[in-house]
Amino acid sequence: MGAWRLLAVWVVMAMAILMAAPGMAQMPEGVGEDDSERESEEREWFPLDALNTGLDETPDEVRRQTPRESIRSFMQLTANHEYSAAAHLLNLSELDEAEQQQQGAELARQLASVLKRGEWINVSNLPSRQDAAIEDPSGQNPRAGEPRRSLELASLEVNGDAYEIRLGRYRVEEEDPVWLISEDSVASIPLLYEEFGPSLLETYIPERFKTSLGMLEVWEWIAIPIFLLLIGLVGWSIFGLVGLLSSWSPNGVLSIFAGRIRGPMALLVMAFVAQVLLDYVVSFTAVATTFIRVLLIILIAWGVGTIALRLVDTVLLKVTRRFVGEIDDTKPKDERQLLTSLYALRRVIILLTVVAVGVYVLSQIQLFETLGMSLLASASVLAVLVGIAGQAVLGNILSSFQVSLAKPIRIGDLVMFEGQWCYVEGIFYTFIRLRIWDERRLIVPVTYFVSKPFENLSIKNAKMYRQLELVLHLSADVQVIREKFEEFAKEEENVVEHHKLCCYVTGQTEKAQTVTCYLMASDPFAGWIAEMQIRERLMTFIRNNHPEWWPRDIVVLSQQDIAKDGKPEKPRVRVPVEGENKGDGAVE
Repeated sequence: MGAWRLLAVWVVMAMAILMAAPGMAQMPEGVGEDDSERESEEREWFPLDALNTGLDETPDEVRRQTPRESIRSFMQLTANHEYSAAAHLLNLSELDEAEQQQQGAELARQLASVLKRGEWINVSNLPSRQDAAIEDPSGQNPRAGEPRRSLELASLEVNGDAYEIRLGRYRVEEEDPVWLISEDSVASIPLLYEEFGPSLLETYIPERFKTSLGMLEVWEWIAIPIFLLLIGLVGWSIFGLVGLLSSWSPNGVLSIFAGRIRGPMALLVMAFVAQVLLDYVVSFTAVATTFIRVLLIILIAWGVGTIALRLVDTVLLKVTRRFVGEIDDTKPKDERQLLTSLYALRRVIILLTVVAVGVYVLSQIQLFETLGMSLLASASVLAVLVGIAGQAVLGNILSSFQVSLAKPIRIGDLVMFEGQWCYVEGIFYTFIRLRIWDERRLIVPVTYFVSKPFENLSIKNAKMYRQLELVLHLSADVQVIREKFEEFAKEEENVVEHHKLCCYVTGQTEKAQTVTCYLMASDPFAGWIAEMQIRERLMTFIRNNHPEWWPRDIVVLSQQDIAKDGKPEKPRVRVPVEGENKGDGAVE
């Protein structure tokens, strides 16, 4: 029985809803439409009951229909010192009516000073439409044509906190909507003025010098050159002072480091002094201040990065002098490999420093916020352009890392490159520096070096076989030559592994024989010297003791070859037979 009663209740409720639906569909026109229209209008402006009731009647020169007109009107009025009229472009709803008249003019003056020094605003970039809708004929912007009721003019930072100056669109009932500085922005004007207002020095400048002349004021055209001259004198003094410190220890690592950082240190101190002067002594308009601050950020980042790299170079030089010494292949393999790894580490540090400095500079000048989407959109095009323009440079950099990782050569290795004996003296980003045996330097691009075959004479160790050849007469005693060679070779300091000394006849002609002697030297250059010295001693031995061992040509003249006038017609050359009498017209 209870189940039937519950079912009856549900049926009655369903019939009541069905009967009410037609009535809802036939509601009077305008009830739902008014609500929808009101919501649409509120998306285009902020509704107000009253606006700046404490101010006088709005002057005719105050134009507030579009964002561009509002800011242009505000700048023109404040430039003419008409701050009471400029107050009509502020939303003073947070102030009492009695305070709006007096404080409105002062707030307008302070805001004008903040906009002049804090961030340069290009009025032409503001929307000229009353609804501030985004105009995008290409149709790529999804918000194109959508009305806006709030725009950001500037974003300023005070003590690490960001404060925005925004334009808002307001409408009092039965009046046209207008664009004003929002009430939140008006509330932050005193704080921003304390940070970006005129400096103490500017209070002493006569008013006639504060008139505008181009993009700057008259006094700025005079003060900026003096400012730069003062900063230049500071940099020149620091440059000389660091040089003086370098001269105090002419032979130490400190002297080398100080000599390398004179320029970066001078620019770094110049940037810091200029920053202090801009913060506490003088302040220029936003155009000059923005340019100077960006320049200071770049100088500081470049100075710190350069000093860090000079420090790495100095440490690398000290390690080289202490553990490696002169760069050649006489040093152990581990020491040369350590030096190669240090050079590779230097290139990694340079790359990371350049990236860090670039990111820091871009973040400080806020390019990521304004150009971020554009950079992402054009990343592929930029990559193609950079790849084409810097193909050679990028190829050398990648090849440099390849050489550092694979290590086909190491710092100090002796290589035979295009017929030249060279020591690898340095492996850099784009080139390899080779020291030729006669102390000349050969600079080779990395890609060119790795694309050409070369002989690494130090890939295993510095030892190297050397050979010397002597061309002697067929009658020369090879055993005597062999004994003398071994005697002379064992007396040479740079000849090692004496059990590998050998001497053989490696060639023969009808007139002479070629005797070749082999020796093992501690390194290629020392082996060359040992080879020359042993050859000289063997030649001296043969010249003093067995001059007949030198190869010679023999001219044999017969009686038939002698003409009637006693002169030979045509001499004939032949090799004499052993034991042959040299008479019978034989001539040597």
